[in-house]
Amino acid sequence: MTAFIFPGQGSQKVCMGADLAEASAHAREVFQEVDEALKQNLSGLMKDGPESELTMTANAQPAIMANSIATVRVLEKEFGVALADKADCVAGHSLGEYSALCAAGVFSLTDTAKLLRLRGIAMQDAVPIGLGAMAALLGADIDKATALAEAAAEGQVCEVANDNDPTQVVISGHAEAIDRAIEMAKDHGIKRGIKLPVSAPFHCSLMGPAALRMKRALGDTPPEAFTVPLYANVTAARVTDPAEEQALLVDQITGRVRWRESVIAMREAGIERFVELGGKVLGPMIGRIDKDAATVSLVTMEDLENFAKENA
Repeated sequence: MTAFIFPGQGSQKVCMGADLAEASAHAREVFQEVDEALKQNLSGLMKDGPESELTMTANAQPAIMANSIATVRVLEKEFGVALADKADCVAGHSLGEYSALCAAGVFSLTDTAKLLRLRGIAMQDAVPIGLGAMAALLGADIDKATALAEAAAEGQVCEVANDNDPTQVVISGHAEAIDRAIEMAKDHGIKRGIKLPVSAPFHCSLMGPAALRMKRALGDTPPEAFTVPLYANVTAARVTDPAEEQALLVDQITGRVRWRESVIAMREAGIERFVELGGKVLGPMIGRIDKDAATVSLVTMEDLENFAKENA
């Protein structure tokens, strides 16, 4: 049994998708449709940079999605490997959940691009720059990270944002609270805390204004039926009801990305292999969650060709 999985923010880099676009008209069509949806030459930014502009949340989110969906389209159109036939479920990390939903037919590519552009803008606008921050806690499990966040809060917001794997948890909240948490990390048995180069404190209660904006936008973008089930970030559980997923996407803005638990849930449901589309970020996490799980990353045309031969 196979899960197709989709990376989130942090996987962007200049030249992403360039190999696919050069080799495949189907990839170029994806990038062109996203450009037209956003009225922006996003594909040019992805190809040539500058990296500082590509990393901006409002650009990174649709760019990462476009790269993942281009990978899916090439796999399907060039090599005849259909996601609906080969995947038993899909999942994505944070914004990757939108990529997964697009791949599963729940949202069109144009709608997904527009939703992610708004999501990026709304998350950026929710907290003035400098007031929020995030930090990765290395050598921290969820219990240690939760205890540290509670101790560092001191009346401010300091919450677990991403439970990535047994050795890495990300916290989010007010900048002063995150700084305190980094200073206190070793006292809580955590190897160290590293402040992340992000422009807003994602996946915490400070994102409330962004959740309200996304609720309105998602209400105006009716989801279609799933071609394959999805494991949602905020519940780490299987979803097939479009209306339920619509609500979960709103909750995801302020809620924890329960990636470790999602992988465990998929493994318990019988998933043996995880295929990452458009990145090599989630595979190593999965290896730390369950060393017996098989992982494959599809990024280049060569990756796709080899995967297609093995799965003919």
